[in-house]
Order: sequence, then C-alpha cells, then structure tokens
Amino acid sequence: MSRLSVPRPRLAEPNAGSKWQAEALRDEFPILQRPIRGKGLVYLDNAATTQKPRAVIEALRRFYEELNANVHRGIHYLSEQATQAFEQTRSAVQRFIGARSTREIIFTRGTTESINLVAWSFSRRFLQPGDEILITHMEHHSNIVPWQMVCEERGVVLRTVPLTSEGELNWSAFERLLSSKTKVVSVAHVSNVLGTVNPVREIVRAAHAVGAKVLVDGAQAVPHLPVDVQELDCDFYAFSAHKMYGPTGVGVLYGKEELLEAMPPYQGGGDMIASVSFERTTYNTLPYKFEAGTPNIADIVAFRAAIDFLNRLDMMEVYTQEEKLTKYALTALHEVPGVVIYGRPAHRCGAIAFNLDGIHPHDLGTVLDQEGIAIRTGHHCAQPLMDWLGVAATARASFGVYNTVEDVDRLVAGLYRAREFFHL
Repeated sequence: MSRLSVPRPRLAEPNAGSKWQAEALRDEFPILQRPIRGKGLVYLDNAATTQKPRAVIEALRRFYEELNANVHRGIHYLSEQATQAFEQTRSAVQRFIGARSTREIIFTRGTTESINLVAWSFSRRFLQPGDEILITHMEHHSNIVPWQMVCEERGVVLRTVPLTSEGELNWSAFERLLSSKTKVVSVAHVSNVLGTVNPVREIVRAAHAVGAKVLVDGAQAVPHLPVDVQELDCDFYAFSAHKMYGPTGVGVLYGKEELLEAMPPYQGGGDMIASVSFERTTYNTLPYKFEAGTPNIADIVAFRAAIDFLNRLDMMEVYTQEEKLTKYALTALHEVPGVVIYGRPAHRCGAIAFNLDGIHPHDLGTVLDQEGIAIRTGHHCAQPLMDWLGVAATARASFGVYNTVEDVDRLVAGLYRAREFFHL
C-alpha cells in the first residue's frame, strides 16, 4: 500500500496553538537531520533514551575545552570553575523538581543506581526481618531486582500489587496489601510499557498513613509532565538525565533531608568523607555523603543545558502537546488491521505498547527500521508485566518533544508495509 493510501485519523493537529512547534524544535537536534537507510529518521524510542539538543552537545564540548578539572578538591582556577558549574546543575535540578534544598539532590549514574542506593542504604538502617516492601506489577526490572536482593539478604517480604484489566494500579488490592508491616512502597510514576500514569499523591498519602516510606521511579515521568516532589510528598524520587534530553550516565536521587541524614553511605571512597584514620572515618555532609569518588562531571555540567531546554518549553505545555499526539497515535494505530494495543489507562503518558497479529515484534522492528523508523521491541525490562499481558514481547512507540503527526503517519505507513511484506 502506498503512503498516500494510508488512512489518517481526523483529529486536531497536536501542535496547533502551542507555544512551540515540534517541527521547529527538530532543527535543534542534529541527529534528526541524519538520513537512516536513505530515509528521514523517525525516532520513536524516547522511553529508552532521548536525542540531545545542540545546546547539550555544545555544553559537553565546552566543558572539556574550557573547564576540565576535578571538583570539590582543588583551589586552582579550573577546579573552582568546574565545581561552580557542577553545583549550578544541582541547583537547577532542585528548582526543576521543587525540592526544598540542594542537600536533597544526589547525583548518581542513573535511575537504577538511585533505586539501588535507597534499597541498600535504607534497608541497612530501617528494615528488619518480617517487614514488607510493596511494588506493583508494572515495574521496570530496576525497581524489582534490588528489592528482591534486599529481601533475600534481610528476611524482608516483597509483595506485588496487581493491575486492573485496563493496565492501571488495582487500588482495592493496594489498600488490602498495605499494612503496618509495610515499610517501603516503591512505584513507577509512569509505566515504561503501558504509559500508565499512577496516582502518586494518593499512593503517598495511603502509605504514610501506615508509616511506610515511598520511593517513586520517575524515569518516564520527568521528561513528560511537571513534577513537584514537595507537592507529591514522596520520600524519594529517582530519574535519569538521558531520558530528558541530557547526557547518559547521569541520574538523580531526591530524598527528604531527614531520611538521607539518617541513612548510612551507599559507597565509601573519596569526597564522601570528612576525615579518615585507620581507627575511624567520619562522613561528609549531604549531599556529598552519597557521592563517593570522581563523579561524571562533564555530563552533569551538560545536564543543566537539558534542564534549561525543558524550562524554555514549559513542562505543562510539554504534557499537553504530547497528550494530544498520543491520542492521535492511538486513533491511527487502532485503524490498522491486526494491531493490538496493550492497556487502556485513563491517564497515559509517553508510550504505547502494541503488536501486529501474525508478525513477531522483532520482525516488525526490522521492517520499520528499513523505513527509517526507530521503535523498541522486546520485553522492555518488564518481564513480569509481559507475563501478565500474556506475550513474550511487544513493540513500543514512545514520544518526545520533537515528534510530530507526520512521524505517526510514517509509523502507520510502516505497519502497512509490514503487513504487505508478510502477506497479511
């Protein structure tokens, strides 16, 4: 079927009347100008990682050309300048998520390390045999495996909240599983597979009522919607720079100051200490107590350019425009014969998981790649969720600020190409 014969849903253009236009933003992302297999790139793998605007790339280059030195330890000019730029990013993160203080902002290597930090450090101080940790059936492996390891080591019990048939948190089951034994609730703000937006504020309120602390995996939320950790009242919030147009290898852990003060260090080494002798070590103040060793300085400095980029767009506007594009995509995909879309959450953000009857998702991804369309296929680091869906894998299209209705049209055309290729 030719592209012109592919049905197009009749909806309002997602970017109509917005403060910014996705088409114009594309010019700020050099990689989007690169042809793939002789065709313009349609990048729909943003839940895995986002592309980087020129401002971020230039910030990284400038650091190595003008500022390169280690931070917090030197009195020479370059070290002072590098430290200032490094801490400016911390301040930018604090303002971006509404934290009370920069002392509550810990830099890590990513969401995975942030969750591991809480799992191990919090458990060493606060968890006892017989205590319970509550997660949901939609979690990414990075919010499952660390808690399993903690449970095995400390005799803690891991409990899992089931989902509704729509792919949402089963609230009645959550309330039933929540008890005085629950010490930690760890939940995704947004599912990386179904795009389900969880009611985090209500989860926090219910958990706090029984004395439990709440960690929120915000990796799929922070790039798409406004986040205010004080308004959410969560105890911990974890996310990654590379999913919000920043560099790879940089993560953030927000934690309430009183909890971080009470938790022991996650790792030992340079910069996380106040003094060291062979008899005794005393630890540095927050946030440095949790930042052992030389950090990923250049990428953390460049991360500020990504935050500035998102601040320029306004996160409420990002959410509004991506919501419109997602609705457009859902309507378009439903019109393709044989498409199965997973989950029907009332609030969906960022991602759509689907399959095309008769075609393995890996084969589908290969066909789309030949058309210059990048999607993700596989279990998306959520194998328990795949088991619940009754499939081994799905295709996933996930959106960013530079995606347009034309990208969706190209995806739909690619699905028709796949049907034609497999004689469906």
